[in-house]
Amino acid sequence: MGGRISKILEGMRDRRVAILGDMIADVYLTGKIARISREAPVLVLEHQGEHVVPGGAANVVHNVATLGGKAVALGVVGDDAAAEGLLDILSGKGVDISGLVTDASRPTTAKTRIIAGGRATVSQQIVRVDKEDRSPLTADIMSELRERIFAEIEGLDGMVLSDYGGAVIPSALANEVIEACKKQGVSTIVDSRYSIRRFVGVDYVKQNDAELADAMGEELTDEDSLRAAGERLRAELSAKGVLVTRGEKGMTLCLENGRAVDIPVVDKSEVFDVSGAGDTCVAAFILAIAAGASPEDAARLSNVASGVAVRKMGTATVSAEELRAAAEKQLK
Repeated sequence: MGGRISKILEGMRDRRVAILGDMIADVYLTGKIARISREAPVLVLEHQGEHVVPGGAANVVHNVATLGGKAVALGVVGDDAAAEGLLDILSGKGVDISGLVTDASRPTTAKTRIIAGGRATVSQQIVRVDKEDRSPLTADIMSELRERIFAEIEGLDGMVLSDYGGAVIPSALANEVIEACKKQGVSTIVDSRYSIRRFVGVDYVKQNDAELADAMGEELTDEDSLRAAGERLRAELSAKGVLVTRGEKGMTLCLENGRAVDIPVVDKSEVFDVSGAGDTCVAAFILAIAAGASPEDAARLSNVASGVAVRKMGTATVSAEELRAAAEKQLK
């Protein structure tokens, strides 16, 4: 591993990065298959366990913390067991959770996966139950959230806007946050699942290839069409770069002046689960940018981090030690 990359990895430590977005509790409920119900043609499971892991924007928070950054969580949670589980995990990782506003009138967004298995069968997800409220935040909750956001910006090294289609980042707030970060010299990146084109002025954009195709309203049939779409999105948002994740094909980074950099997957060992890999990508990228890395080096490190994440089951995080070890093998 080159001295440049090693210096970036060292510089990522303790960078203060805020993550504003939809905090989600990923709940895993596991059970052993006991029999078929007499009431309906469904499985009866004997409950074995239940645990919560951070999802959505909370997974970006979790990854920033495990990668060695000082993570600040900004968003809204309910007054419920899902919020309690999230707060316990994040605070236990040293995350600053003072920017999370509790709104007792709405539930914490939770995605409950029911996992069934038996002594001679492979455990697998049989159903997912989502609980969420996408209605706009009340004026009082939005005012409190804004106050906590703008109290943090001056002391930040980076800001992530993590938009999973919830109510936390309406367009007006997104514009205010991006503008305030520009004035303070805070680097920004947005990852928006459904409405990326409203984040005008952000520094960097992360999309997977399917999201980019949906956003631009076209099929991306080859390398040229993907690069062209990435450049159009970059120009439309006046961004410095658009990072497109492409699964087994790696990543493509679209930069100013029409320049594109392809970053292939280096470690092609078995992929277990892609859940949350995009969050790992965003966390590693913004920490590297905050440490002074070029967009190309930040993308390469985020590619390595994502590769570690997909070889773990469930919504996973990557530690600073794991990233360094993988980077030593893959980056020359």
